[in-house]
Amino acid sequence: MVNEADISLLAELEPEAERLLENHYATTKEWHPHALVPWSRGRDFEPDYEWSPEESELPAEVRSALFVNLLTEDNLPYYFRDIERMFGPDGAWGEWVRRWTAEEGRHATVIREYLTVTRAIDPVELEEGRMAQMSGGKVPQPPAAIDGLIYVTLQELATRISHRNTGALIDDRAGYDIMRRVAMDENHHFLFYRDMAKASIDIDPDQAVQAMERQIIGFTMPGEGIPDFTAHAKAIAAAGIYDLAAHYEQILEPIVLRYWDLPNLEGLGAEAEGARERTIAYIEKSKRVADRIKARREAREAAAAAPTEAATASVG
Repeated sequence: MVNEADISLLAELEPEAERLLENHYATTKEWHPHALVPWSRGRDFEPDYEWSPEESELPAEVRSALFVNLLTEDNLPYYFRDIERMFGPDGAWGEWVRRWTAEEGRHATVIREYLTVTRAIDPVELEEGRMAQMSGGKVPQPPAAIDGLIYVTLQELATRISHRNTGALIDDRAGYDIMRRVAMDENHHFLFYRDMAKASIDIDPDQAVQAMERQIIGFTMPGEGIPDFTAHAKAIAAAGIYDLAAHYEQILEPIVLRYWDLPNLEGLGAEAEGARERTIAYIEKSKRVADRIKARREAREAAAAAPTEAATASVG
């Protein structure tokens, strides 16, 4: 059931939800998992089959990203439960939640079928991870609808970035195309939530700014229940698939500071003003950390390229 405090806000946002839902239908492209999976590369699993890393040409960090991305998608029933609780089952809100759920379900289907056919990840580890993740049922639980809009905007954009960057590291056209297709869907989902959050900011900037503070400071991706999540997250960050530099450059700066225009919102009360100051201070700190991460990465890349350049020069 929707929290009583959210009812008036969601009712006021309903026309915008209807508009954005219709825009989503008009701009998204229908696709089917079976058409993207390279089925001809599959074969039976023998009863005594044991997976070996030699079967996969994917780097370990890419396997980590696919493992986490898939198990996150698998936890969809719990996301549906909480998003429907925040937004309600009726009208444009309910239709959106069900459509979003159906589209996200395709992502789990196509990624799992690709990983199974290509044997890119240990299928036993993958299934045991799915069972652990879904049996735990751990998901972020924003306390109010406005928090949910802020959080899911950040999460959907982060997911798009992660899927797209993962695909770019897959040296296989089928895998690349699958992750590109999934990332395009996630971008449409992000746009819906981004603009719904913007509309809520226009209606109630005080509550929106306080929600931003709660959801931006300490933001984490879904994945708490995934086995070895911290180790996988570190591998994903080290590979540059998704790290604080990406979080600042592609989310905090363009969306929070520019699109939602947090620094320039007017008419805030004392509590919201304090929340804004703390949030901007956090974002400024994130920029400093992001700059250090970028500098270290560029230094590593330059060091790795140096021997090749030296060899080329000596040949010339």
